Amino acid sequence: MHNTKENINSLPEAFIHGSAIVDDGAELGRGVKVWHFCHVMDGARLGTGTSLGQNSFIASGVTIGDNCKIQNNVSLYQGVTLGDDVFLGPSCVFTNVINPRSALDRRDSYATTQICDGVTIGANATIICGNTLGNFAFVGAGAVVTSSVKPYALVVGNPAKQIGWMSPSGMRLEFDEENIAVCSESGRKFQLDKLNGVSPYSEK
Repeated sequence: MHNTKENINSLPEAFIHGSAIVDDGAELGRGVKVWHFCHVMDGARLGTGTSLGQNSFIASGVTIGDNCKIQNNVSLYQGVTLGDDVFLGPSCVFTNVINPRSALDRRDSYATTQICDGVTIGANATIICGNTLGNFAFVGAGAVVTSSVKPYALVVGNPAKQIGWMSPSGMRLEFDEENIAVCSESGRKFQLDKLNGVSPYSEK
């Protein structure tokens, strides 16, 4: 979904459940929903239409795009950025320091983690910091992502390994001998290049 000025203005003001804490200085777009026992810190930004499931935490400096769905028990720490239309499954985990030690202050060592538009991350998956998940990447439940993920890639396991490709509609892409696949839900065509990965099909 792409927001226009018209449909943004038609959305209600942000909803904040009575048990949630939203610090002064946090930015919430129209249509945002912050559910039970959440905490959104000063300096965090939640885009239009984003939903924050119960018992979730958004640290200062975190930016979340439009129309994201963040399920229960997710914590996003400084260094994490979400694009638009991102889905985070229940209890998925993000880190922001590679080598934490309780006795050492690592606040100057936060690594950047970029979750691009349309990404899905399954329940209980762990995303190690310093990586980028490309547009429409799909991370299976319980996976441990230790390196960057290509756009449209499907990864599973610990450590996460790529086992296929996914369409923006969340359907598995099966490529023919000419490296063309059709999404079974949307009917859109995609092409596979061994060097550059998957992209929308274009006539040559």
